[in-house]
Amino acid sequence: MIAEYNTQREQIKLKEYGRNVQKLVNYIRTIPDKDKRTEMATTLIELIKQLAPSVKEAFENPQRIWDDLYIIADFNFDINNPYPVPDPETVFKKPQPMTYPQSRVRYRHYGKNIEKLIVEALAKEDAKEREDAVIYLGKLMKTFHGNWNKETIDDSVIIKDIEKMSDGKLTLSLDKVREENLFEKLYREKKKPRNQNDRQRNDRRGGHGKKHHRRRDQ
Repeated sequence: MIAEYNTQREQIKLKEYGRNVQKLVNYIRTIPDKDKRTEMATTLIELIKQLAPSVKEAFENPQRIWDDLYIIADFNFDINNPYPVPDPETVFKKPQPMTYPQSRVRYRHYGKNIEKLIVEALAKEDAKEREDAVIYLGKLMKTFHGNWNKETIDDSVIIKDIEKMSDGKLTLSLDKVREENLFEKLYREKKKPRNQNDRQRNDRRGGHGKKHHRRRDQ
């Protein structure tokens, strides 16, 4: 028996099914009787469900396997298909390329959504609502900055950035921000739970983390 190299074999159409399934499809195409071809194709699909369980979508959408048989056969597969015969142009149609936003983000470390919130804040006519919007912006900006930088950003920098992004129309007193801690982050980092061994060691020491030493006169 002469060895057959992969470079000499027919290229696999759908690798998830393997070469043996492709050979069986080619064999079914040679059967003269159409009803017999349909019967063999149905048996092959049941075999695929057992041999290729990785094709999970096939169990949820049985039509997908029938369509794949046509792809493997280069759409030259004359059987009584229980589903509409797939159209090659539709199957291999390339999706339309997605358009990417062309607008430039002035402050990338804050993101585009912050600029949108700036616009929404400018649209508020009530002074109190506008101030609340600026405070919320400050909290968000401080949170976003903390997610990407280890250094804590000063409140004065956030206020200046808000003024620049709003063309000077949104501002807030720095003293008020610092006194009332208005730009506090929206969430705080959770403290890591103490190791169980550390707690047991601390309990043996009396719960204060210090060793008890006996006095020499005792």
